[in-house]
Amino acid sequence: MEHRYLGNSGLKISEITYGNWLTHGSQVENDTATKCVHAALDAGISTFDTADVYANTVAEQVLGDALKGQRRESLEIFTKVYFPTGPKGHNDTGLSRKHIMESINGSLSRLGTDYVDLYQAHRYDYETPLEETMQAFADLVRAGKALYIGVSEWNADQLRAAHYLARDLGIQLVSNQPQYNMLWRVIESEVIPASKELGISQVVWSPIAQGVLTGKYKAGQPAPAGSRATDEKGGKDMITNRYLNDETLNAVAKLEPIAADLELTMAQLAIAWVLANDNVATALVGASRPEQVESNVAAAGVKLDAEALSRIDDALGDLPETDPSKTKSPPTRIV
Repeated sequence: MEHRYLGNSGLKISEITYGNWLTHGSQVENDTATKCVHAALDAGISTFDTADVYANTVAEQVLGDALKGQRRESLEIFTKVYFPTGPKGHNDTGLSRKHIMESINGSLSRLGTDYVDLYQAHRYDYETPLEETMQAFADLVRAGKALYIGVSEWNADQLRAAHYLARDLGIQLVSNQPQYNMLWRVIESEVIPASKELGISQVVWSPIAQGVLTGKYKAGQPAPAGSRATDEKGGKDMITNRYLNDETLNAVAKLEPIAADLELTMAQLAIAWVLANDNVATALVGASRPEQVESNVAAAGVKLDAEALSRIDDALGDLPETDPSKTKSPPTRIV
């Protein structure tokens, strides 16, 4: 496993991060989730990402239980705050000081740790002054409950504003967690240039497009039994509405000979592709079976040359989404 610096900081993280969105506490049983976490550790993954909203806090608990007995100093544990949790009352959402302070305590308890390495604003909160949010984050850093601060799905202007506030408060904003893959490239024209300017890395989710880039979905054929596209709890709507059309699936099929020539699986090719971007610090991968972790980790260290990247672009043509306006947060808090 190779490691990369997170933003303009001295923190190194594994270039493959194990994430438990849609799996722990919902899609897979706890014992299987634990086996997946242990497979990640065995493969050299040191970085683990979760959020309080995943399975309404249960995912954090499952991850914390799975990591018991591990040397805490050898791990990097990330979590997030914004979306509603618990009974979903009027202050159980957003990035107010109240919600942030209460949420971090719950997350630390469930994860079984005194601190998280990275605490992330899961979306931008238009209903809370950014100054209030960043001051709360700064107080958490000074209290030792979070070592670094990150965000998720923030646009370039929001990153700039948060960066300058963080700098004035004496803390580091080191990361953004956007969706990014061969088919979804909306961060390339604005977010990535701004991030490079500000010393912010990308911690990317959905590098295999919820499984579409594995090639298991075929044009004109029903989704395979047991796949995410058939699972109401596993992101079925996101896959169906965005990717399960003949144009996309036919284009993805053109990637198969490229992967074969490189002696990679389709998933490994997709993960290696996002890691080829020098502003990407790590690719988040999830798993419902331990063998998926073992296979995906093989993408670590793979270097795609210019010819391979050009062949990928030629295969996908104009299909990838590149509109920077697609990077956005809800206009009002979700309750």
